[in-house]
Parts: sequence; C-alpha cells; structure tokens
Amino acid sequence: MGAHWYFDFVSPFSYLHWQKMRPLVEAGRVEAVPIVFGAVLHALGILGPAEIPKKREFIYRQALWQARRDGVPLRFPPAHPFNPLPALRLCVAAGATPPAIGTVFDAIWAEGLAGDAPVVLDGLAARLGLADAAAAIADPVVKDRLRANTDAALAAGVFGVPTLAVEGELFWGNDSHDLMLAALEDPGLLRQGELAGVAAIPVGVERRR
Repeated sequence: MGAHWYFDFVSPFSYLHWQKMRPLVEAGRVEAVPIVFGAVLHALGILGPAEIPKKREFIYRQALWQARRDGVPLRFPPAHPFNPLPALRLCVAAGATPPAIGTVFDAIWAEGLAGDAPVVLDGLAARLGLADAAAAIADPVVKDRLRANTDAALAAGVFGVPTLAVEGELFWGNDSHDLMLAALEDPGLLRQGELAGVAAIPVGVERRR
C-alpha cells in the first residue's frame, strides 16, 4: 500500500511539516501527493481553519510559534487564504519532485510571495524549468492528475493537511510527526493494546445539524 503524504501549499503547517518529511520522501519511504484542500473541505461540508475568525488567529500564531521552535523561516504571504490551484498545478507539471515541492513551498512561506499572483507564478515556472506558466496551469493532463490526487485523498479518508497515510491509517498535522515516525517504523503499532480499540469507542451523543 505504501505511505502517502498529502499536502497543499495553502497550509503553513504543510510547509513546516515538509521540512521533516522531505528526507523521507527523498529516501523513497513516503510519496508526497499535492491535493486541493479546498476541494476536500467542500466534499466533507466543513469549514477550513482559516474560515473561523478566532481559529484563524490561533493557527497563524501557532504556525509562527512552531516555526520559531523548529528554527524554520516562515513569512506569511500578503494574504491568506489564497488560491493555491495555480501553484499546485505548476508543481504537478514539474513532476511533484522534492526539489519542485520545496521550491514552491519556499517561495510562498519562506519568501512570503503571493502564491496566486501571475508575476510570482511566472517566476516559479522559471525556477521549476517550465517554459510557460499559463500553459502548464491550463494543461488538462495536469488538472486531471491533481484532481485524481484529491480524489485519492478523499477515498483514503483525508480531512486535513498535512496528512500521512500509512497502512490505511491517517496521521494529521505537523505536531503528529513523532507518531507518524513510530507508525512508519512499526505499521502494526495502531493494532496493539489500547491504540487498537479507539475505533470501537461508542458515540455517546450526536450533535443535530
């Protein structure tokens, strides 16, 4: 089945987690999969963290604090959320390789560039070795690949980014990295002891919608 790391450039936590995941992707232990987080939210009928005002403030502070803690440069783009589709498609057009992923992440989150501005996208395309940003972004093959990635994430049960999928289990968020590593080393970890029984805990009450 393999391990898949699902991410979107709109997420500062995806950027922070990429710093830890990149060696695993480069070593071939994990496949990095760009997806459209907004499409996941739409399919599940839920709001994104940045769509809830007080949660938005909290996650921005949390991201900045985690970056400081981890010694990772983080500079917010001019506006957030922004439309990540063009950047995601450029990444897919460039093969979604570790260098391509890193290049896009760094432009948006280390340099603080607008991830959906045409001039930035033109510059990104040049860095990625793509001759024409507009053509790459509009390429039907690229669009289909990104859509297929997102559909695969939904089929796996992904509800947020970044998420690592290992042996049918999901690990969400930058702060879950230690648990992710443990599960990568021992895929049977979640089938042992108390960790194995969480799915069987009964739901006591359900909120009416």
